[in-house]
Amino acid sequence: MSLPIHHMIASGPRPVAPFSHAVEADGWVFVTGQMPTHPAAPDAPLPDGIAAQTKRVMENLKLVLAGIGLGLENITFARIYLTQFERDYAVLNETYKTYFEPGKLPGRTTIGVTALAVGALVEIDLVARRP
Repeated sequence: MSLPIHHMIASGPRPVAPFSHAVEADGWVFVTGQMPTHPAAPDAPLPDGIAAQTKRVMENLKLVLAGIGLGLENITFARIYLTQFERDYAVLNETYKTYFEPGKLPGRTTIGVTALAVGALVEIDLVARRP
């Protein structure tokens, strides 16, 4: 096993804590949970509502994956954290599934939590596999 590769993506979102955007080991890529902050304006207010925040998080994940030569098709598993689970779960699902080809959804767990960094409604982290 080779040593892990720690990736920081120059065009990626500004980290909200001390972490790498992704860490890669033996072809497996672990993408740190992304928040709905905009990379070009990290201090701007978050988008309103779960649909808009989910879209921003997914776009941030795409930026990180693209920065290491991967795409959403390389995702094997996603973990989603919601602060308002019962209220936002259905809308999250409708928004999330638009990012994948029908029948090619990654494995997934969705968890209700009491709070997330920067006051976000949603955070998503990923496991991807390099072909």
